Amino acid sequence: MKAKKNKKPAEQKPVAVSPSGKRDESFFELVYDIVRQIPKGRVTSYGAIAKCLGTKLSARMVGWAMHGAHDPRIKVPAHRVVNRNGMLSGKHHFGEHDEMQRLLEKEKIKVVDDQIQDFAKVFWDPSAEII
Repeated sequence: MKAKKNKKPAEQKPVAVSPSGKRDESFFELVYDIVRQIPKGRVTSYGAIAKCLGTKLSARMVGWAMHGAHDPRIKVPAHRVVNRNGMLSGKHHFGEHDEMQRLLEKEKIKVVDDQIQDFAKVFWDPSAEII
């Protein structure tokens, strides 16, 4: 009789829930894949991610994906995604009031009054950068 090996339980992949309440693993995972490619010291916007995915009118869905990106198992640098004007519009999804700003400043991105300074200079366009 063979001894049974203790198998580790399979890690469950976090499942995102869209605004409609439907499980939407594929779109959210595509968003997370792009966000993971944003270099340190750079930021992008919800709309730029949507455009890169070929769904330029889906910036709000990208926002919903980012809302779920704070699960530490996902490992997504959500602080690098801002609105089209460089505002830290998602900052309320971070634990502490200034955590998003603190993470950006740690990467040498200057933020004043929830606005990224020199936004054009630090903006990363995934459509141009991802091949």
